[in-house]
Amino acid sequence: MLTVNEYCRRQFGKKLYKLSLDGGFTCPNRDGTLGTGGCIFCSRGGSGEFAEGGGNLNEQIERAKKRVEKKNKNGGYIAYFQSFTNTYAPTDVLRERFLPVIKRPDIDVLSIATRPDCLPDETLRLLEELNRIKPVWVELGFQTAKPESVRFIRRGYENEVFRSAVKKLTSHGIYVISHMIIGLPGETVEDMRKTLTYMLESGVNGVKLQLLHVLTDSDLYGEWERGSFATLTMQEYIDILALLLPLIPDNVAVHRLTGDGDKRTLAAPLWSADKKRVLNAVNAMLREKGFLKSLQ
Repeated sequence: MLTVNEYCRRQFGKKLYKLSLDGGFTCPNRDGTLGTGGCIFCSRGGSGEFAEGGGNLNEQIERAKKRVEKKNKNGGYIAYFQSFTNTYAPTDVLRERFLPVIKRPDIDVLSIATRPDCLPDETLRLLEELNRIKPVWVELGFQTAKPESVRFIRRGYENEVFRSAVKKLTSHGIYVISHMIIGLPGETVEDMRKTLTYMLESGVNGVKLQLLHVLTDSDLYGEWERGSFATLTMQEYIDILALLLPLIPDNVAVHRLTGDGDKRTLAAPLWSADKKRVLNAVNAMLREKGFLKSLQ
């Protein structure tokens, strides 16, 4: 299994630390273009609770660097535009936000979280231009390939839109990472396997495997509170990881195996808030299965 840390050491000769930023964007699933409530699992902050927010981007970067400075021993930085949909704006606005950041000497990678239906041709050309300055990663939320789940989570686009976006991005030389959610209501392990297979066959360069979190400021919270579904236990989650990881080829980097929910709004599963315990359990599984010596 190729971890993101190993990938970065191969490509950049060092470990890279993410600096989560809020670029001040919104989302078509929020502003009324597709909907107003967002995806059912998404928090009020657009999944950007750990982004710095507030102040200009240079101020955010400096604050984010302060957060990791004690553990960063000669590493580099990824400027990660995390909150909401970070290509959902005119190209001149995107250029104004991204160009000064990617030109900073302390930034090694520009990483942009977005939706596959928010990548018009002019945006793709801008990303290609930026990628000639420094590596650009684009993170696409896919979450699931199961049609019933797509409707339930209110994703707002069909699977083929994702496949087409990956093809376009990679044709422009952009490194593509895709998210999937493990534990969506009503999904079986086979459904999750099909989602991962679909992502891989689409040609992504990296994957994020994300545990479903129920946050009190998401619409999913109401479903969970009514008892419509139960979240996974830690052992169930680890068992699913053990079944999915062998599907990922060695040339595709694994960027996430756990994920965090904001403890202030996390309703379930509460075990996920104990990050050290979760990482230890995941590490034990990885060693037992022979995937690698350590998640770190």
